Amino acid sequence: MSRILLPVGLDEQRTERAAEVLSSLPGDPADLEVVALDVVREFDVTGEGEFSSDEVFEKREFPESAEAIIADLEAEGTTVEKRREHGDPAETILEVADEIDADFIVMSGRERSPTGKALFGSVMQSVLLSADCPVVSAID
Repeated sequence: MSRILLPVGLDEQRTERAAEVLSSLPGDPADLEVVALDVVREFDVTGEGEFSSDEVFEKREFPESAEAIIADLEAEGTTVEKRREHGDPAETILEVADEIDADFIVMSGRERSPTGKALFGSVMQSVLLSADCPVVSAID
């Protein structure tokens, strides 16, 4: 049985692309164990009123964009565990991959220029460069 980490988010198209990669894997879908991971990025806002990402994390449900895809995977016979975490997305993905002993990570991102990556960072790039297991990526 293969254990796969599937980071999901609010972007439905990226989540669908990653799920398509999962569905295209050879073998029986029933032999896959998928952990669908939603990471809420940590932040704090101060000023007139204070606001923290803790409030968002507590109120936010598992992304609706991922629910239908999870249902499709389960209908194919794949075991799916939903998991929510709070922190830096790249670090959290890497930590969870290690924790669950993932055989590989399947994730989707958007194409960015080298300048965009330098200015804004890239979760996928950080995961690709630092993961201890293979990373299968689908790009816009």
